[in-house]
Amino acid sequence: MKGRYLSLAASGAALCLTAVTLTGCGAVGGLTGDNEVTLRVVAADYGDNPQNSSAAYWKDLAAGFEKANPGTKVEVSVYSWSEVDAKVAEMVKAGKAPDIAQIGAYADYAAADKLYSTAELLSVKTEADFLGPLADAGKVKQVQYGMPFVASTRLLFYNEKLLADAGVIGKDAKGWQPKSWADLEAAAKKLKAAGVPTPFALPLGREEAQAETMMWMLAGGGGYTDNEEQYSIDSADNVKALEFLRDKMVGQGLTGPVEPGKLDRQAAFEAFTKGEVGMLNGHPTLLKQAEAKGVKYGMVPLPTATGSEEPSMGVADWVMAFKNGHREQSGKFLDFLYQPKNVSAFTEKYDLLPATTSGYQAKQAATAGGAPQLKPFLTALPGSRLYPVGKKSWAGVSEDIKQKIGKTVQPGGQPAKVLEEISTAARAADPR
Repeated sequence: MKGRYLSLAASGAALCLTAVTLTGCGAVGGLTGDNEVTLRVVAADYGDNPQNSSAAYWKDLAAGFEKANPGTKVEVSVYSWSEVDAKVAEMVKAGKAPDIAQIGAYADYAAADKLYSTAELLSVKTEADFLGPLADAGKVKQVQYGMPFVASTRLLFYNEKLLADAGVIGKDAKGWQPKSWADLEAAAKKLKAAGVPTPFALPLGREEAQAETMMWMLAGGGGYTDNEEQYSIDSADNVKALEFLRDKMVGQGLTGPVEPGKLDRQAAFEAFTKGEVGMLNGHPTLLKQAEAKGVKYGMVPLPTATGSEEPSMGVADWVMAFKNGHREQSGKFLDFLYQPKNVSAFTEKYDLLPATTSGYQAKQAATAGGAPQLKPFLTALPGSRLYPVGKKSWAGVSEDIKQKIGKTVQPGGQPAKVLEEISTAARAADPR
């Protein structure tokens, strides 16, 4: 499946820090003195507990910027991924858009002429540093408004001990290379027979249903758009992918006690780190979470329906600057945000992939020197397929998927009908 896709987020977090003002300044936006300006920033939380919340990163970043730029204060509010997009939408609707938002989609705001372009904000050096495919994905009608923040790709994680105990792999726990969905089904059946609570976790809950769905669609030869970048959500390949999940995985009791539509990504990750999950699709953030709990894991590409080669999914989360009259200050802050040291500080904290060329090169050096587990994610990034975030309709389509897709894989679910409903609404919202 070809065509440009673009993403939202990757990992979820449960902590909402909206009451925390990450600056010493008590003002809320606008002018705070004769020449002093406060930038209001809204960001997503990539942590999974209060100790590793993203709030600490933004607090340090704001302090460093304020020290280097007297006269400009930065106030940051950090929200969980399950609510940050909605919070920004509420602010915009109320006429109180933040100066800068780090969220999942930008195109609807760009189409409404609410955003500065990157050419209006960034230095030439910063603008040129974005990885080409990600920069292109941040454009609407050839003008870049969305700035990629961090990226990730997805791999299939498996618990080595659980698979070895179930006889899926040898006791040396090495070398498992599933080629097709039939291999996954066979492995999941053995895990179930061995008493594993959740042989294959299938998180189609609100947190990231659109991502899990897209992974299976791509692996089945489909995707959200066709070669002409038009929505093809109800394609035959996509229907077959969901029918496989309904009949072979959920229908045979291989996805655990929680309905996929009620299972969020982070909950699935936590169950994996407790040794309750045999297999699941994951991103780099799961590396540290698993290692912290002593879980020995392997990683392989998600097998395809037939064993043929298909593209993997990549994700990129987005930064945008709203037209609040603070173009110069916002531009300086964004140049600071994308300095190599600040990019590396965030990607290293959460085992994510950088969206800049300088960061990518630094991460390549790191994987060669001491972080080899990130190499397969990094290698997959340039050729991965991303969500169609360049479409102003994507935010609404993504929400539609989150609300409806879980029903399709339950016994008696109707993938063809639900995908047709989603696709019809998507096409109407994004006519040629």
